[in-house]
Amino acid sequence: MSADLPLEEPPGRLNAPAGPRDPDVYHRTYRRWDVYFAIVFAATFLFVLGGSDPGPGLRAVAAAVFAATAPWYVLVGRPALLAEAEDKPRAVVYLVGLFLLFVVPAALVGEVRVAIFALTPQCFMLLRMRRALIAVTVINVVPVVVWALVERPDAGDLFFNSLFAAVSWAFSLLIGSWIIMVLQQSSERARLIAELEASREEVARLSAAHGALAERERLTREIHDTLAQGFTSLLMLVQAVESELDHDMPLARRHLGLMARTARENLAEARALVAGVGPADLDGSSLPDALRRLAARHGEQTGAPARVEVSGAARPLPAAVEVVALRGCQEALANARRHAGPGAVVTIALGYGEDALRLRVRDTGRGFDPGAPREGYGLSGLRARAGEVGGTARVTAAPGEGTTVELELPVRPPVPATHPSRPTVRTRSAR
Repeated sequence: MSADLPLEEPPGRLNAPAGPRDPDVYHRTYRRWDVYFAIVFAATFLFVLGGSDPGPGLRAVAAAVFAATAPWYVLVGRPALLAEAEDKPRAVVYLVGLFLLFVVPAALVGEVRVAIFALTPQCFMLLRMRRALIAVTVINVVPVVVWALVERPDAGDLFFNSLFAAVSWAFSLLIGSWIIMVLQQSSERARLIAELEASREEVARLSAAHGALAERERLTREIHDTLAQGFTSLLMLVQAVESELDHDMPLARRHLGLMARTARENLAEARALVAGVGPADLDGSSLPDALRRLAARHGEQTGAPARVEVSGAARPLPAAVEVVALRGCQEALANARRHAGPGAVVTIALGYGEDALRLRVRDTGRGFDPGAPREGYGLSGLRARAGEVGGTARVTAAPGEGTTVELELPVRPPVPATHPSRPTVRTRSAR
């Protein structure tokens, strides 16, 4: 329903807010109206019984007729108020019955008109704006007209009763507008709360899904960069051993030893992965030393030289940056073992800058065409790793000209060590 207040639009009744916050808040809100209506009806009933004019007979009749409004409200009115739409047949039937139960005693006893303060809110709750205004006007005017026709009062009584009707009518419009505003705001607030709850649930669901996807991608990269590469090296060593068993037993034994060491390293990486700690190569070691060990293993497995060049002042860096550099070097060396060909020389250049760590791994192997479609996860995973720390990864290659993998990872510039000035100690010479 519209949140505006044009005469053609419904007043925007308070609907039960959907969502897990409190589905019964709407019914609890109407309990306050129940209390208010009960107080007004009880006060009106007491006014009718306590008056003196007209006689007790007419007052008893008025009180008996007006007393029927209580069960009429409980049995018909309240269910209509709790319905979700205005102008339903139940609401119209209830208001017509309430009007009859009010007009008859109001024409006999003037004090009954106090009940207008309870009838007016119900008109605005049950009817659209235009019909509510008509109903409120009828409720305020008709009792005075009927009273004037029955009693034939003098001009003074007619004036004061008409003045009371006019004031109560104006007050009814004011309180009705306020009720509509409150109900519209409450309805809008309930809708916003329901949307907020739904949005929170959706955000939580998407966050969980995103977290699961990110964790799956992380595990995929870790498995590819550790276990998968280790198993690839084992397969290559197995193939080498099979070709050497018949004619070069010493070399086969050496390769078997490399297989055992690779398996142990793979086991250590698997344990580190399960424990959620950093790479085993960086455990208690610096990044340059870890790269030198990678280069030594590469040379042992391929027989081709791999050297490490370090420039700049080596220093401890954030763990995430060192992990990306280590994994990038592992990926580049693994690709060199698989694709560069025998005898390809590998150079690993590690540069410590003030604001960035730069890693370049170049091999002199076969190279490849960067424009050709390629399968695999390694290079895309490498770019994703670099992007997570705000860095970049670039691969340069050409057929027959080797391959170069470059990483540039931002780091904070080193903070120069400052030493407080030593206080001057003055000694007093002995006399």
